[in-house]
Amino acid sequence: MVDFFAQQDLARRNARLLVVLFLIAVLALILLANLLLAAVLWSSDNYNLYTGQRAGWDGFAAYFSWQRFGGIGLAVTATVALVVLVKWLQLAAGGKVVAEAMGGTRLLPQTRDRAERRCLNIVDEMALAAGMPVPAVYVMNGERGINAFAAGQTPTDAVVAVTRGCIEQLQRHELQGVIAHEFSHILNGDMRLNTRLAAMLKGITFIGDVGHVLLRSGRHHRTGIEHHRSSRAPMLPLLGLGLLVLGWLGGLAAGFIKAAISRQKEYLADACAVQYTRDNRGIADALKVIGGYPPGTLVQAARAAEMSHIFFGQVEPGLWQLFATHPPLSRRIRKLEPGWDGQYIQRAIRHYREEPSRPGAAEVGVGRAALVTAALVSAAEPAAEPDADFGPEPDQLESELARRHELPLAFVRYSHEPLGALALTLSLLASTDAEVLHKQLAILRDSGIQGLEDLVHTLAPDVAQLRPGQRLPLLELCLPALKSQSPNQYQRFKRSLLALIRADRHTSLLEWCLYQLLRHYLDPEFVQVKPARARHRSLDKVQFPLRIVLSMLAHQGRGEASTTFRLAADTLGYPKLQLLPREQCSLAAFGKAVQDLADCYPLLKPPVLKAMATAASASGGLDAVERELITSIAAVMDCPLPDVLGNSSVPHHH
Repeated sequence: MVDFFAQQDLARRNARLLVVLFLIAVLALILLANLLLAAVLWSSDNYNLYTGQRAGWDGFAAYFSWQRFGGIGLAVTATVALVVLVKWLQLAAGGKVVAEAMGGTRLLPQTRDRAERRCLNIVDEMALAAGMPVPAVYVMNGERGINAFAAGQTPTDAVVAVTRGCIEQLQRHELQGVIAHEFSHILNGDMRLNTRLAAMLKGITFIGDVGHVLLRSGRHHRTGIEHHRSSRAPMLPLLGLGLLVLGWLGGLAAGFIKAAISRQKEYLADACAVQYTRDNRGIADALKVIGGYPPGTLVQAARAAEMSHIFFGQVEPGLWQLFATHPPLSRRIRKLEPGWDGQYIQRAIRHYREEPSRPGAAEVGVGRAALVTAALVSAAEPAAEPDADFGPEPDQLESELARRHELPLAFVRYSHEPLGALALTLSLLASTDAEVLHKQLAILRDSGIQGLEDLVHTLAPDVAQLRPGQRLPLLELCLPALKSQSPNQYQRFKRSLLALIRADRHTSLLEWCLYQLLRHYLDPEFVQVKPARARHRSLDKVQFPLRIVLSMLAHQGRGEASTTFRLAADTLGYPKLQLLPREQCSLAAFGKAVQDLADCYPLLKPPVLKAMATAASASGGLDAVERELITSIAAVMDCPLPDVLGNSSVPHHH
């Protein structure tokens, strides 16, 4: 079994390695820039077009000075730092920014396209297997190559993007393997590392862009001999050429760093895909299809090369292996199937009509003229049988999803519609007290969302019948449709959510968890949110937040509070930690404490969650309500894995 927390810790160490390599590359650029400027100045003073060199190379060293070295170093460092900052701010806005920059179109839950529905269904399955909410899915409609990527800063703002070739060419088990591979990148903590990598490498290669500009600007200068003798202006193109060479060398360094950081993560992600799907055939067969498919994993989007390290496969063909961001296909396959016979799977290229590829195009649909054209084309051409196995129809997929989650089929269908998802989520907060429910319905009536009050009134009695273990899966199924709201609609929804919680003038711990869970997963979609960062290396630094959380859970649990608290504290190795009185365990203090614990290093989180589980339960075994509570807290801590509580191989840190 892959220990995702150990891998997150490794990703954090790789981030430190990346910073070291980056600093070495910047220092090398500063040295080369000084050499370049000295060469330009020496050449300007000591070289003539007709007579050649006037003085020997012995005088070259005179053109170096520490003052100039410091100035150039400062200029290069400031330029690179500014470019890195700008690029980081662009990418830190969330995975959807990266997906849309690549030409991706968001797949809506209500799509009826069979390939798209199958893809969404598989993403639902993988999210369940990974113990995390369903991420948004984007499709790159103009791309025939078979490729995919995951992007974002954290699981809360993660997206999964696939090419049209990926969802059209792969059979179901193969697509499962590819999607599972991308989910592992999300949970291994690779996405933030990938963002840092892209930002830093842009800073290194930017100098070459400056050189290109200078080289072009030099064409506007006069190049007469007399002007050449009296001015250094013609040296501008030479300086531009030098910077272009610097940029090229920086690009080589960037390619080497990118390849060094990326390749090993692909082997790990392939192994994780097997863990999720419980079958090595899916990911292995997907790689075999790519090997026998002429377009391979080629991606033609303008920014694909810049972000090549985030993709499932190599986006550019024919790269020298030293600079390849992915291991060779054959090596990846043999890692999964040691006895592979070396034969790839041949699959015919399908010539499909291009779907809308601009962001938001799928929402507004196609025009009447396009519909008429599509009808004429489909009538004139016989439908080709696809090699890809699209599996059951959308209705059958919904039935299977309902069965797997043990939810009413109507709930699954409502969860795919924006209004239905809003109603189901708010119905989870509907009171069984008639007077409070009347107040809540009045709040919804004034929310300005047409039809919401009636739908909640209809759904609330059936939602109230759900068992505790069914509520969290229902909420997670609703997340993709909730993310399709506009920012104004989301603000209204959030206000309604808070008003419903406060309607009875009492906030329960489960209501707090529901609100925090929704805020944690939806806020990054609509507002800029600063993600949690690993800053606590030891639990010693978070003893007071631990005390608050364990005390709150002990008071809320089924067991005797002092006994369960003592067991939980002893589990963490803190025998002197004391239970707080119930009156000191406010929800506000609890919320702040959970946020503090979210900033712990990855390997510290599993033992903390186990201690929470011990504090919340009477005998160490969690019932459905307690598991729902701990799972919600785990998600807010960016630790949403189903097997965390059963994993006892995590070292203590003191």
